[in-house]
Amino acid sequence: MAEQHFHENAIVLTGASRGIGRALAFQLADQGAWLGLGARDQASLEQVAEECQRRGGRALVVQTDVAEQSQCQRLIAQTALEYGRIDTLINNAGITMWSRFEDLQDLGPLEQIMKVNYLGSVYCTAAALPYLKRSKGRIVAVSSLAGKSGIPTRSGYAASKHAMIGFFDSLRIEIAEYGISVTMILPDFVSSEARTRAFGPDGHPLGVSPVQESKVMTVEECARLIIAAAAQRQREEVMGLRGKAGLWIKLIAPALVDRIASRAIQSGR
Repeated sequence: MAEQHFHENAIVLTGASRGIGRALAFQLADQGAWLGLGARDQASLEQVAEECQRRGGRALVVQTDVAEQSQCQRLIAQTALEYGRIDTLINNAGITMWSRFEDLQDLGPLEQIMKVNYLGSVYCTAAALPYLKRSKGRIVAVSSLAGKSGIPTRSGYAASKHAMIGFFDSLRIEIAEYGISVTMILPDFVSSEARTRAFGPDGHPLGVSPVQESKVMTVEECARLIIAAAAQRQREEVMGLRGKAGLWIKLIAPALVDRIASRAIQSGR
């Protein structure tokens, strides 16, 4: 039997209605986790919750736009009320873009990306911190390899993920005395639904993915790696050989990493 690190662990999970978040919810439910599921799509959240319960977990649905601080506070408060505590916070909600900066017709999407990816994580963490101090819990922040290196066509997204890393690396030091772990997750391309909803140059969702989805990591594998890293309270989980090698190469040949990033975007994988 697989290890059950999250059996009856009270977990807040944002971005839970699809993609990586949905896969995380299902795999955590398989371990018997108690989930507080947050996302904007109420109907999809209800479907995820139903499947989580079928798998042996508990699931509370709280419709949440993480760009709104009051809604993040409600997600945390209702989860704590339901389960009596919060043991783990997984900041997974995120949005992205796919456009050269010079081609953007409106800078509004950059503000929205920063609010969801960065401030959404900050809002949820601020609300959850008092509970996590009592439980000596875990914080998991799903960033990206784009949070470590610039990526063409993803400037606003990369900025938000850099901000997440800076915030959580600082927070880790501040809260170490409480026994709370902070795990940064740095995926490469993952075959999720995120890119079809990415902001294009006109500020509207692309509608199609520019990535060869069948040739990149699945959401199930990504979720498995996230859960394993969180269970072990790892400091950081860098996914994929390209990601691991790229961080080392950047130390000695940063221009080469720029070329690798450019090729990755051009090839869509």
